[in-house]
Amino acid sequence: MRINFRNIGLFAVMALLLAAVGMLQSWSVALTIFNLCLISAIMALGVNIQWGYGGLLNVGVMGFAALGGLAGVLVSMPPVANAWAAGGAGLAVALLVALATIVAAAFTYFKLSGSGYRTVAVGLVVVVGYFATRWFMDPAVNAIEAVDPSKTGYLGGLGLPILISWGVGGLLAAGAAWVVGKIALGLRSDYLAIATLGISEIIVAVLKNEDWLARGVKNVNGIPRPVPYEVDLQQSEAIRQLAADWNMSIIDLSSIIVKLSYAGLFAIVLLVILWLSERALRSPWGRMMRAIRDNETAAEAMGKDVTRRHLQVFVLGSAVIGIAGAMLTTLDGQFTPASYQPLRFTFLIWVMVIVGGSGNNWGAVLGGFVIWFFWIEAEPLGLWVMDVLTAGMSEDNPLRLHLLDSAAHMRLMMMGLILLLVLRFTPRGLIPESRR
Repeated sequence: MRINFRNIGLFAVMALLLAAVGMLQSWSVALTIFNLCLISAIMALGVNIQWGYGGLLNVGVMGFAALGGLAGVLVSMPPVANAWAAGGAGLAVALLVALATIVAAAFTYFKLSGSGYRTVAVGLVVVVGYFATRWFMDPAVNAIEAVDPSKTGYLGGLGLPILISWGVGGLLAAGAAWVVGKIALGLRSDYLAIATLGISEIIVAVLKNEDWLARGVKNVNGIPRPVPYEVDLQQSEAIRQLAADWNMSIIDLSSIIVKLSYAGLFAIVLLVILWLSERALRSPWGRMMRAIRDNETAAEAMGKDVTRRHLQVFVLGSAVIGIAGAMLTTLDGQFTPASYQPLRFTFLIWVMVIVGGSGNNWGAVLGGFVIWFFWIEAEPLGLWVMDVLTAGMSEDNPLRLHLLDSAAHMRLMMMGLILLLVLRFTPRGLIPESRR
């Protein structure tokens, strides 16, 4: 196998940039950026599977990441017994009625095939089922949300280890992607983009407003960790001795140990997904997906089921995004539905894929690191640049004060500059797709 020293050099430069942050700012900050880079790289891999393999324009990344975050709450938080007692039974009955409505609507649809009354009959079943569901659901929801709303006001979760939520997050996102794909994958690419964006906004709106599910905008805090807590490490005699030997603050050392523990877990997940993605890309299935991406008509003429393969790759990519969403909630230790914004969870992820190299898994990983690093470091870099440019001005100069205040807005400018430079000098990304 031929060694590509250029690609190795790009990753080495990225490692040097992170090391520079550790030496100039702090290693705790560098490790925080590194952990978020790992999660961003996994999200970029998910989008690359959809766009780079299959040519699917999914701009609903935000919604699938939010479902992954929701899994962290549903799996790891302890159940709220009082809330279950107050409205759990009513909510279960509402769920059964909703499922019965779906089954009845499907049965009616197929039973009246060819009949002119089919649409009216299905619509009547859906309307009746909707009001019947709300009849049981509304009182149950009100009872659940009234249970100590300042602390709980929701059903809680299963109280299982948080690591299980990573897989559950992938399954939730994959299930939602299957439903979305069944509805929207027959649309043209621009309509598919609009549909996925709208559905992701609906998902986030539901998470914000349904307090019984995950407290809505009141957020869920104190999500259990898969790594030790800093306060526990600070009480360890071995850690205290290690801090003394290294002439470090016990607080700094405990923070670094926790972040390194997270980095180890995240790196394992990234490497496993990257290995599986590379195996898939180099397999006959990967060649088929690239053939469908490049020319759907020719692939269909060769007997390939294009719609089915599009659904398959859409579900796989969304599952990877859901895993990354659950990992992000684990790292934050809280679930905040209001934080899921298109800029952070759709636009930035797409920039990572474009800058890194669409269709190349290693490029998606590199793009995740590069874009997130400069997204975080844009403000301190901008402040330093403005400070240098205005060094000759007086302290109270209005222009100097204005430029220093504007340094916080350098992020969007820097993202645009990076994107323009990459598209100008390496249009196919920093690590372009290999043509075999």
